[in-house]
Amino acid sequence: MLPVPGYAGQRVGVLGLARSGFAVAAALKAGGAIPVLCDDKPAAMQTAAAQGFETAGLAAGDWPELAKLVVSPGVPHLYPQAHPVIQRAWGEGVPVDNDIGLFFEAIAGRGVHVVAITGTNGKSTTTALTGHVLRQAGIATQVGGNIGRAVFDLDLPEEGSAVVLELSSYQTDLARTLEPEVAVFLNLTADHLDRHGGVGGYFAAKVRLFEAGHPKVSVVGVDEPEGRFLANRLRDGREPGDMLIAISAARPLGGRGTSVSALEGIITEWRDGVAVAQVSLEKAAALQGAHNGQNAAAAYAAARALGVASGVIASAFISFPGLAHRMEPLGRVGQVRFVNDSKATNADAAAKALATFEPIYWIAGGIAKEGGIDPLQPYFDRIRRAYLIGRDAERFAATLRGKVDFEMCGTLENAVTAAARDAASAAANDAVVLLSPACASFDQFPDFEARGEAFRSAVRGLSGFVAHR
Repeated sequence: MLPVPGYAGQRVGVLGLARSGFAVAAALKAGGAIPVLCDDKPAAMQTAAAQGFETAGLAAGDWPELAKLVVSPGVPHLYPQAHPVIQRAWGEGVPVDNDIGLFFEAIAGRGVHVVAITGTNGKSTTTALTGHVLRQAGIATQVGGNIGRAVFDLDLPEEGSAVVLELSSYQTDLARTLEPEVAVFLNLTADHLDRHGGVGGYFAAKVRLFEAGHPKVSVVGVDEPEGRFLANRLRDGREPGDMLIAISAARPLGGRGTSVSALEGIITEWRDGVAVAQVSLEKAAALQGAHNGQNAAAAYAAARALGVASGVIASAFISFPGLAHRMEPLGRVGQVRFVNDSKATNADAAAKALATFEPIYWIAGGIAKEGGIDPLQPYFDRIRRAYLIGRDAERFAATLRGKVDFEMCGTLENAVTAAARDAASAAANDAVVLLSPACASFDQFPDFEARGEAFRSAVRGLSGFVAHR
């Protein structure tokens, strides 16, 4: 555990007792602080008390003298309305922070390489991939933040080691200290707008990683206006030795400076308009699709910024196992491939998978998001047949009727059996049975992970199944 220094003998409030809340409370206690825990759920407060922590309501009653209030990411801190405890902290003059801010305070001066990755789509894959590349390069590396382990669940990082963090807009927006060595901005599409007061606030939350953080190396995706705006801003007023690396999955990037492009499965490193290195993704099974090109370009740029050779990166791309439940290759039955994309809980995420494979035997359904699967119509010609499950199967059927053949399957197990049968009988070259639901899972499963595990289990139970290697 990484103790939080600087608060010995002082009370520090912790609001929100999910994964990160309890982790930061333990780290504060390890550093000599007195954590005061608060949550709207009585059960969480009981758990905190049972673990020996001081608890308090904080929204009303006596206000303990707090040096700081640390807020979990899920707690609204401004829009649509700040939590009552946060509003009271404002009135009491208590600084409001989160675990990410405390983390950067705690590692200051320890000689740890921190790569922080933000954006709307691809953060988790890019974070996991960057961590994998650095480990393959022999750098002791931990991965956490918005993926996997909370920052204060990580082991005490040693000098010269690396920490790769996925950071959501909730985390970058509130952190008072942001000091990564390398910061990555992938892309921006409308999301979490209620929490940020609109797309401008959402973008501003992402940009704080660069403007408040002052990273030595900024890696910026420039395939959208927001990224080009950010890259242009970072070209001026930088400290001596700071570096901007633009990345693109849409075009080669010429001009001055260093850039990385990802076109037709080839990652190219450019310096002042000259291609100096290339890496192929052809054998990188977990990095197929144009969207993974951008993820790979970002990971390549971050690793190069930390001195990793391009040949090492190329080998690491091939051995990368992929992110669980995100376009995860499971294996084959004969010539039919099976891909687990349970993490695709909306149409935008499912589009990435539908654009990657063909022909597709598509398993979809659950609790639909706004807009359903209407935005996926450009990909319908890639789908041989759809297998609909879950609460909103009828709604999806209405969209598909007359455009894509479909079968109402009800359950995931039925859908796997039907899709495997049809894909095998069609004898199509490299057919893919794809679970990419474009829906939340809560009608039939606790979360998308449980849905993905159920898909894995059903596929592995098929006669003749050979696991992906």
